[in-house]
Amino acid sequence: MGATPILGLAIAAFPTDVLPLEMLQEILRGGSEKAAEAGFPIAGGHTIIDDVPKYGLAVTGIVSVSKLVRNSTAKAGDAIVLTKPIGNGILISAFRALSARRFRRSAVPQLDEAIQWMMMLNRDAAGAMIDVGVNAATDVTGYGLTGHLLEMCDGSGTGAEIRASAVPVLPNVRESLARGFRPTGTLRNVETFRHRVDVQVPESEFTLMCDAQTSGGLLLAVPSEKLAAFDARMRQSGLFYATIGTMTEQSGKVTLIP
Repeated sequence: MGATPILGLAIAAFPTDVLPLEMLQEILRGGSEKAAEAGFPIAGGHTIIDDVPKYGLAVTGIVSVSKLVRNSTAKAGDAIVLTKPIGNGILISAFRALSARRFRRSAVPQLDEAIQWMMMLNRDAAGAMIDVGVNAATDVTGYGLTGHLLEMCDGSGTGAEIRASAVPVLPNVRESLARGFRPTGTLRNVETFRHRVDVQVPESEFTLMCDAQTSGGLLLAVPSEKLAAFDARMRQSGLFYATIGTMTEQSGKVTLIP
């Protein structure tokens, strides 16, 4: 949203009777290091015992109201830009399932590239977004590309057309999807958003566009007259992005084309 983070509080849930506390220490250390990279300290927080490990941050930031970047201000004709490839939910699902079944290593999708993308802050892409000036922005997380784009459409009174072939996808995701690996969150997204999407692509591609992401990229609505400046700014900073579609006047509707 264009804010500068100034303070974070850590929230952790951990099964102390199942996993060693050293693992929790490593989680907290990693979170602290990533917060420091983002430019803010973790000042405290709260921990509880739970059956499933969970970790997150509640972060406070500051921004001028006049410079706030919202997800509700896209305009028809804006280019839709994505700053990270999608598919890490499907990859993680495949990795967990195949690792548990003790398949040979070559049959288990590797997560190295997915992990690198998940570890990458959106800070620099957000800096480019602020410098150039975009109409709207959000990030792609649990509701997948389709769900978060629908949020943008709802708030803006616009629609969107997405070219599935233009959406960047992590390696081996489509192969894992073809083998039947679909996270529960992704399947929930498919059923929830289906009635609001004009699907002109195979069902597998629609599922991919609904894949629940961890630490996904920014989804930006860039005015057409600023797209060249945005491209130059991203290239200058060595940042990745893909133009994947266009905001339309068909309010609240997403169309997926090949």
